[in-house]
Amino acid sequence: MNNATQVNPQPGKELDLRKRTASTKVTDEEFSELEAFARRQGKSMSEWVRETLFTGARNQGDRTILLHIFTDVVGIQMLLMNALEPLLCGEKLVRDEVAARFRQIQKSKAAQAQELLNRRAQGKEN
Repeated sequence: MNNATQVNPQPGKELDLRKRTASTKVTDEEFSELEAFARRQGKSMSEWVRETLFTGARNQGDRTILLHIFTDVVGIQMLLMNALEPLLCGEKLVRDEVAARFRQIQKSKAAQAQELLNRRAQGKEN
């Protein structure tokens, strides 16, 4: 008996067979949760798992870009917070001070962004 699953070919392409299995172990509770996700999308469990697996794997680059963007947004927020307060208090920033703040923010923004993401993952917004 052949366990390969036939995949509908596109016109002009050879029939592609799915012969390999990618598996993982989950708890009964996790399995029920996965079944519910699949059911809500009107898909079989195997179809939903396969699509979700490939979507996650193929979008890794997108997440990296989003992390870079988030890090830069945090840097902009840090710049505003560090520069606006003295300006609003009537102080003037000299060129060397501004350059030093830029360098400091450039060095620390990634750590600040990661710390913020970690706090949010733990449900702590501040």
